[in-house]
Amino acid sequence: MILFVGLGNPGREHLRNRHNVGFMAIERIAMRYEFPEPRERFGGLLQEHRVDSEKLLLFRPLSFMNRSGEPVFQVKEFFRIQPGQIVVFHDELDLVSGKLRVKTGGGTAGHNGLRSMVGTVGEGFRRVRIGIGRPIEESNEGRVLSHVLGDFSKRDDDWLEPLLDAIALNAPLLLQGLDDAFASKVMSSRKVN
Repeated sequence: MILFVGLGNPGREHLRNRHNVGFMAIERIAMRYEFPEPRERFGGLLQEHRVDSEKLLLFRPLSFMNRSGEPVFQVKEFFRIQPGQIVVFHDELDLVSGKLRVKTGGGTAGHNGLRSMVGTVGEGFRRVRIGIGRPIEESNEGRVLSHVLGDFSKRDDDWLEPLLDAIALNAPLLLQGLDDAFASKVMSSRKVN
């Protein structure tokens, strides 16, 4: 059993925020593999299905980003999932928009969702870091915050939609633990501007 977690903020007003790209990735995976409609459980939206004969749980916490770890911890405990069986999809300021990297463990780089996850779930979970880039002028923290909480533009769809499709298409590689192959296939299957 593998648990895919998408980080984001709940509410319609946050649907297209850059900070919600983790939610977007989970939604695209659910659509591609025809998951049943999500159920509200453990303080989030949970979906269960088999992909390539592996049981896969998709989870989107309904708490705000800085409290994401608490609902994920409840899922982890209920299903007796180890940190190495958890893959977290999240936005990454330190990657150019449209780039993707996968890693296990490491620092949180100021990401409140990751900080919350480490605090409750512990280290050792896998991270799919989806680049949203930094604002051109980041002279103050407020500018970074408004960038992260700002919506993707229509122009961003040129790279965002193909990226989300590639993530969903290649998700079975993550189930097999082939993180490098997943990242390579995602990046090679689409054009990065």
